[in-house]
Amino acid sequence: MTKQRFFEHEGFEFLTLIALGSASYGTAEVGEVLATVDQIDDGDMDSWFEGWMGTGERVRAIAESAEAAGHRESARCAYLRAASYIATAFFYVLGTNDASRSLATWRRHRQCFDRATRLWPSPVEAIEIPYEDTTLHGYFFSGGTGRRPLVILNNGSDGPVSDMIPMGAADAVARGYHALTFDGPGQGHALYEQELYFRHDWEAVVTPVVDAALARSDVDGDRIALLGVSQAGYWVPRAAAFDHRLAAVVADPGVVRVAASWLGHLPEAMLQLLADGEDEAFDEFMQAAAEGDSALQLTLAKRMEPYGLGSMAAVYHELDRWDLTDVAGAIACPILITDPDDEQFWPGQSRELYDLVDHPTKALVHFSAEEGANWHCEPAAPQLRAQRIFDWLDDVFEVDAAG
Repeated sequence: MTKQRFFEHEGFEFLTLIALGSASYGTAEVGEVLATVDQIDDGDMDSWFEGWMGTGERVRAIAESAEAAGHRESARCAYLRAASYIATAFFYVLGTNDASRSLATWRRHRQCFDRATRLWPSPVEAIEIPYEDTTLHGYFFSGGTGRRPLVILNNGSDGPVSDMIPMGAADAVARGYHALTFDGPGQGHALYEQELYFRHDWEAVVTPVVDAALARSDVDGDRIALLGVSQAGYWVPRAAAFDHRLAAVVADPGVVRVAASWLGHLPEAMLQLLADGEDEAFDEFMQAAAEGDSALQLTLAKRMEPYGLGSMAAVYHELDRWDLTDVAGAIACPILITDPDDEQFWPGQSRELYDLVDHPTKALVHFSAEEGANWHCEPAAPQLRAQRIFDWLDDVFEVDAAG
């Protein structure tokens, strides 16, 4: 990001930038973030977990004390920060000396977030969206009375729901839109409470979400946007290619082939094993490579978790289907695709997706290192990101200053 870094560990640095960048949205406090990172040993996942959990629990205690004393806004702010800090700790729990804390930690995060939403200054509803033979959990943030345009926020592969506040919910409401978040299969509540797993055909997920939105009297059904972050840069265009009720979509960033972020680090010999169907040998090589490498062990465990498959080879083969090359041309609504400098996971794919889309109203929006907006999903520049995305969306939906 800059010459000054907090950590050499790439993941630690990235999550720290997310925390700092989101401070203006109330999901973190700069001083709390800096005090926490001071306690963490670079690359030590136990140190990371203990540092962020310690801050999260301390801030949660502030929230509980404020709520008990009747200070609703102070409590809401502290619960929101606690949810974010505990989620930041949770990201590396599988790499600690006690991975069994995973579910309890996730639940602690979600409890804090739920308590924050119940104290929100504008109406927030916890909603259940019919999906196949169950439901998907979500939240509806009201942008005001009457029928209004809606932004559906589609999270990525492993982001917490608290990230959706700086990634679009707060800015949507501030501009007079309603905002809806949901946990799809493999995400949040659907993964940890329902054991639902990722699927490549994300239109099967988005269609019920749009159905639920259209059933509401306060949603303008002609102005529904779907905004996807991180891996949802694949899911959102995929859904838009099949569900033409969406009036606009945003992919941050554009992702054509999800597997590229997995395959890029494999030596040619392992790629050949996959191509030849030598799955057992492939998995043996992966297990051997992970021996004594806690970072790689975490990566494998974290990446496999939301797929619900029994081996790494099975996940790689599943990802063969996660490709927009043959469907992006069917997108029938305006689309904005972000294109940040130094994209770590899918470099070059934003431009590739842009070129695949045939719709005349499409935008490829660059974010540069010079303005502090580089890296995946612009972690240190969420307000600049929101300005460009929502100004574009306002123009597409012809939203005036009053919403």
